[in-house]
Amino acid sequence: MNADLSNDLLAWYDRHARTLPWRVPPGSGAKPDPYRVWLSEVMLQQTTVAAVKGYFERFTARWPTVEALAAAEDADVMAEWAGLGYYARARNLLACARAVAACGGFPRTEAELRTLPGIGAYTAASVASIAFGQRAVVVDGNVERVMTRVFDIATPLPAARNEIRAYADSLTPSERPGDHAQAVMDLGATICTPRSPACVVCPWREPCLARKRGVQKDRPVKPPKREVPQRRGVVYVGRREDGAWLLETRGADRMLGGMLGWPGSAWDRGEEEAPPPVAGPWTALNTEARHGFSHFALGLRVMVARLPLDTQAGQASFVPADRFSPDMIPTVMRRVLAVALTSPLIADAEPTVQA
Repeated sequence: MNADLSNDLLAWYDRHARTLPWRVPPGSGAKPDPYRVWLSEVMLQQTTVAAVKGYFERFTARWPTVEALAAAEDADVMAEWAGLGYYARARNLLACARAVAACGGFPRTEAELRTLPGIGAYTAASVASIAFGQRAVVVDGNVERVMTRVFDIATPLPAARNEIRAYADSLTPSERPGDHAQAVMDLGATICTPRSPACVVCPWREPCLARKRGVQKDRPVKPPKREVPQRRGVVYVGRREDGAWLLETRGADRMLGGMLGWPGSAWDRGEEEAPPPVAGPWTALNTEARHGFSHFALGLRVMVARLPLDTQAGQASFVPADRFSPDMIPTVMRRVLAVALTSPLIADAEPTVQA
């Protein structure tokens, strides 16, 4: 039965595979590039395909090989990653690229891939399977949803994961394992969707136990939602009279480490208050900047100031207006900027013409 399921799915995938910039179409005869497979899998962790496409295309245009990425400046990579979220991935990306370049290329097996910095079980299985044709069991959120429905797994997540993996393993073929892995992910992303599964066109419609029992929308069973912890902090958005912005590079041991951002309190460590980074007529805005992280919600009190030309930046630095772009800073800092720009102290700061 499982061989029939795999064959039916691969036949469906050959006709309906998504066109993605990192993917080799089935039947094309082209070999997947391990670098592009690995880069896409890292970017796709807890991030949607729609959000990743543009970043992937810019990254591969700027750094077309793992060797090129390994030679890149940390700050350049962090700036290019800004807005994609989960910034530890970018630091691990660089560490892994440098390790791969140092050993002359990506290892081919799942076990060897696991030895690289930042590569866990899922990424190792994906690269081994998709890039090198190794039989490996690839399980992401889409695969979890498909397996719980096809086999009607009523055990709540995360306790169900060993059972899910066992079923996924039983379906993974020795031939075309990479296409099979991508096919299950495509099935979950396009047909076996969370809220409105399109069962009528699913290649696994007949054997799907959850569909037969009318419980497909109840799978997977998720644990009760926990209350999200709330954190608070303060952030300082300063703009000099010539239009330059006061920014800091966050320490490597901090959340968003290595990224540019506005100075402020160590909210990632539970600190709500911090003195201004420079002296100035700081004004508190009425609107708070809010952002949701994976494990807490953050509210930031926004302080703004227009600063004299002779202001010394201290531990921060001034970035000229013509060199600053919101794309340089992570999403939470962009939300702070959106609030700050409601103040004429920031929005109306025009460059001063020097004699």
